Amino acid sequence: MAIDPSKFHLVNVADTCSVWNVLSSVRLHGAAKEAHCEFCITSFVRYECLIKPRKTPTAAEIELMGRLVKEQARGGFAAHSCDIGDLQAVKLLENRKRLGKGEISSIAFAMKIGQAIITDDMKARKLAEDSGHELTQTTPHLFAWLIFKGRLGDSDRSIVIAQHQTMERPLAPHFETAYAMALQCRLNTGR
Repeated sequence: MAIDPSKFHLVNVADTCSVWNVLSSVRLHGAAKEAHCEFCITSFVRYECLIKPRKTPTAAEIELMGRLVKEQARGGFAAHSCDIGDLQAVKLLENRKRLGKGEISSIAFAMKIGQAIITDDMKARKLAEDSGHELTQTTPHLFAWLIFKGRLGDSDRSIVIAQHQTMERPLAPHFETAYAMALQCRLNTGR
């Protein structure tokens, strides 16, 4: 799925991976907040992020969990419950895609409230689209949009990627691609 760096839906239901990817870079998350992006999560995602037992959490995981707790205390990443009816909206496709409850609940909640889902999981994006949900976005799409809009500058590229990698997150190559797409989009629109 190709992204359009000139467009980004501001209200997003985040799945677990995208929560970590957005929070992995203080600079990326700060620019998103300055641009009035809002992120919420489902109770399932909150459980996966903060409550689900981990054998031996890494220093990066502990740091990201702390960032999420602080952000929730400020009102960000508010957790919302999903009921059985919400989940039945995508239940038929769940068995085919082998996704976790966090991704499924995020798609269902995004569909229910008519907002975007932000997910960096290819299967989850495909399920959202197969379920008829057009508002599917990724963290690299957010990055490209922030570059396109001038909320992040060229010098921020290396900062965002370095912060992301320090938190042991895997999207650096996708950020590079998104950066190039944002520059091309800027060139095409004369910005």
